[in-house]
Amino acid sequence: MFIERQTLLRKAQLFSLLEQHCQRLEPTATQLERAQTSYEAVGRWLAAADDQWLRWSSIYLQGSTALGTTIKPIGQNEHDVDLVCHIPGLGRWATPAQCKHLVGERLRASQRYAAILVEKPRCWRLNYAGDFHLDITSSVPNTACPKGGELVPDKLLRSWKATNPKGYRDAFKARAELVPQMRLLKSFVQDGTRADANIEPFPEQPRFKGILCRIVQILKRHRDVFFDGGDASVAPISVIITTLASWSYEYSVRSMVFDSELDVLCTVVEHMPRFIQREIVAGRVQWLIPNETTVGENFAERWNANPALATAFFEWHAAAEQALRNLMEARGLDGLSDVLAKAFGQAHSAEVMNNMVAGVTAARFGGSLGLAPRIGLTSTAPVARVTPVRTNTFFGAP
Repeated sequence: MFIERQTLLRKAQLFSLLEQHCQRLEPTATQLERAQTSYEAVGRWLAAADDQWLRWSSIYLQGSTALGTTIKPIGQNEHDVDLVCHIPGLGRWATPAQCKHLVGERLRASQRYAAILVEKPRCWRLNYAGDFHLDITSSVPNTACPKGGELVPDKLLRSWKATNPKGYRDAFKARAELVPQMRLLKSFVQDGTRADANIEPFPEQPRFKGILCRIVQILKRHRDVFFDGGDASVAPISVIITTLASWSYEYSVRSMVFDSELDVLCTVVEHMPRFIQREIVAGRVQWLIPNETTVGENFAERWNANPALATAFFEWHAAAEQALRNLMEARGLDGLSDVLAKAFGQAHSAEVMNNMVAGVTAARFGGSLGLAPRIGLTSTAPVARVTPVRTNTFFGAP
């Protein structure tokens, strides 16, 4: 019983360290506030255009900001904010270049935006240097999609590509709301959202995210560290990691019971590959990771043109599993710090470790360190029935 309790406490601490890593990788409150202000201002500017098509446009977030899985790139303070300018009056009869041109011309009409505007192959970027940048992609309705999908320009502006950012966001958030059955679980709080007619709200960023959001952030950070200094062009794209993690999370949560958040993380990572579809066509491997919210989008499409991308994914996935095993097997604070630095980057590891030791030490000597049901290791004792914890960092001798 004592060994099991010590193991649970150790797992709680390990996941707490990863949680702190994620918090440091996210945009600051100031950055989020500035991004929100800029996002809403851009939306108003586009919707106030004299052009009849843009006048009825709607602006909303897509990607990691909409999902709550944003992390900063290694060595940078900037973060990406991806927007969609949906133009419902246009359709396939308009060319992708024309659709993109509408948005670009409206942005150029503002002196403020013209000065920071950068054209990208399929979108427009407003570069708030050193802080964040807004990438604005135009879209039109996809009448062939019964799920409310949209069409966006391909990189060469020659054809339309099926997508459904809103549907993807809603499907992800529905899975994120699933709560694992736990014997030991720290509570997470999710805030509500507000509504707006034309410009969708910038999502609230609660201090504690759902476990799925944290899992995605942890995996994206490990990917960035794993490919740092190597060939980053073959690194798995975020939407593949996010999709496989969300499917694996739903499968795991609906079929298993866990002792800790760390066990959820390990199980989700383990089962991610089972959701990749593979078949042999004309003697060649064809990969499929479909966008379940629309017809015709394969997130693994580039794998079929460049097999090195599939190889890189499985190499990274194996390394991620090994990193989690190393985390559990680490002995001593120095050993744990080394594992964290190698797997998730040196920048924040020392700070996170120092904070952990200082916080546990202070709480222990203050008599407030305990193990609370459904919360885990805590120094605030917010609920009744807290079990006191004796002097121990649960990682062996330093």
